[in-house]
Amino acid sequence: MNDRDAAGGEQAVAPAPRDVPDLPSPPWSLAAPNVSEGRDLGTVEALCDAVRATGTRVLHVHSDVDHDRSVITIAGPTLNLLDGLVALAGECLERIDLRRHRGIHPRIGALDVAPIIAREPADMELAREAAAALADRIGAELGLPVFRYAAVAAHPERVRPRDFRGTGIDSLAEKIDSGEIVPDAGPPRLHPSAGGVLVGARPPLIAWNIELEEGGLDEARAIAARVRESGGGLPGVMALGLWLASRGTAQVSMNIENHLRTPPAVVVETVRAEAERLGARAGASELVGLIPREGLAGVAPSALGLAGFRPGLVLDAALRGAGRP
Repeated sequence: MNDRDAAGGEQAVAPAPRDVPDLPSPPWSLAAPNVSEGRDLGTVEALCDAVRATGTRVLHVHSDVDHDRSVITIAGPTLNLLDGLVALAGECLERIDLRRHRGIHPRIGALDVAPIIAREPADMELAREAAAALADRIGAELGLPVFRYAAVAAHPERVRPRDFRGTGIDSLAEKIDSGEIVPDAGPPRLHPSAGGVLVGARPPLIAWNIELEEGGLDEARAIAARVRESGGGLPGVMALGLWLASRGTAQVSMNIENHLRTPPAVVVETVRAEAERLGARAGASELVGLIPREGLAGVAPSALGLAGFRPGLVLDAALRGAGRP
């Protein structure tokens, strides 16, 4: 039978429905995976292409040759984003061999960390669900061991990446072999070339580095020890002192876990004061990835030592540019 009724007459046309609501848009999620490649930019671009192929937006990429690490900020509908992170993990597995990695940043995997970011407290439930699903998929589909941290941590004594990294990937392998640490998904041992993956759910953090214009690695390590929370310093601040061979300078490398409690302006001023106390001098700041609008707290980026800062580095602006308010 065609589009006419059985008697050959014209088909009746139903009246148009009134006040039909629009279908709700799918929830969006945000993530900032860190990959252990910061030197081969062709490889980094291939990793980003794998993410884009799933309909996930790449908002920003920050690569560093000394750390040999890239932070890729991505966003999109939650299901697409999960597909994008699994695709990224697969490309890292194929393209990155930790046995040839010489970066100064601590790491346990080719796709080292894959945090789902809850922009607001109300977003945390979805972030947890997405992180749990991601951990299971990476373990099952790619055969990589996955360790859950932050808001989806399986053990209260291991909630930060440093709790797994310890003194390095070899020490993690020993703890796995002894049964002290057991992967939350995937095989019970590290992959020989790709290691493991840390999957978490957390609020936004700000990755912030400060170079020393005067002073060396010893001074950078001493400043980091005084600044970080575990040394009695600033709440929610993690810090390391590192040497950047490509620039011939020392760096205080930090994560600010709660920028509302400890804003970058306080961190910068504290590092400057500690450097002066040691007879050194703090120089330029470097933002790794994007920064929430509140992180600037009305302070001019130039006053924080951020040269060349642009509005697109504000997370809120980057999301609007991707079509998400």
